[in-house]
Amino acid sequence: MRKLLYLFVFCLPLISFGQNNIPENYTLHSDVLWAEPKGYSLTMDIYSPNSQQESYPVLIIYHGGGWLINDKSIMDQMSQYIASNSNYVVCNVDYRLLTANDNTTTMNEIIQDAMGAVLWVKDHIAKYKGNPDQIAVTGDSAGGQLAAMVVNAAQNLSANSFDSDPIGFTPTYIPEGKTIDQLIENNTLEVQAAVLSYPAVDIYATAMGGFEKESNFFWQMGGAKARSIFGGDINPTSNPEYYKLSSPIYTIPKANERKLPPQFCHVGTEDQTTTPSSIKSYVDALKEHGQQVEYWEYQGRNHAYLDSGSNEFLGNTFGEDAITPIKKIIAFLDGVFYEK
Repeated sequence: MRKLLYLFVFCLPLISFGQNNIPENYTLHSDVLWAEPKGYSLTMDIYSPNSQQESYPVLIIYHGGGWLINDKSIMDQMSQYIASNSNYVVCNVDYRLLTANDNTTTMNEIIQDAMGAVLWVKDHIAKYKGNPDQIAVTGDSAGGQLAAMVVNAAQNLSANSFDSDPIGFTPTYIPEGKTIDQLIENNTLEVQAAVLSYPAVDIYATAMGGFEKESNFFWQMGGAKARSIFGGDINPTSNPEYYKLSSPIYTIPKANERKLPPQFCHVGTEDQTTTPSSIKSYVDALKEHGQQVEYWEYQGRNHAYLDSGSNEFLGNTFGEDAITPIKKIIAFLDGVFYEK
């Protein structure tokens, strides 16, 4: 049954969705190359509004798929809807999966890709009508973890990544002439808003629950052998610090130490993959640390309701189920960027 659930949740056909996509409202720049870590090409699709506003806030999207499957195309319909029906530059981003570079990519490198995409956008988005000082990040499921880590771990940087002591993140893209110390000092990774859609918030618990074992069917779906997500003999029992530093739930700063941007978290009431209780625990932790957050539960919905396509097993269809939460996402972002 679990194997069937994975197949139905994440292997979805694309369908058209009519008036939800209005191509004349935007210009699409497809597969823009933004980095090549270890020779692996990373691209993003950039949607620039065609209206007459000179500059727009920017929304960076990270797709889901358990860090082992999918690519940015699973977020095509969400990107198209937002580009068609709001005033944002949309960047739909690819990052390395764990299977990349012959199944050697590590979780910290994936987070570094997410961070690097933000830094690249800040350096280049003006060419696409984006405002580099008005950035929001979002993602669903695994992508939600990446968006949260961009926000929470913006100061947890290191020139030597997880080979250093203490361990930290080295963004895949670093602006020319800048050092890690300068990124930290200037808070260069800062963004102005975050939307976390049914995010994976506890990588430590996920690993303790068997994510790195063959019983996790994602590995087979990704065509790779199960292994430590940090490589070698690293495991959550002996090396919990690796997993916790990569987990949103363990990396929330206190607001009097570093105030995070406003966040919007949402999840389906029937989600069995990233459960409402896990998301609510994260929301409660944000509040306990004095951080600003809004929370919404989508009644009767399961996992992956923002994905492109149709999912008969879960009862999700983009045109029927994604529009309501996307409208809430746009309203939240408008409240941050336009209602001042």
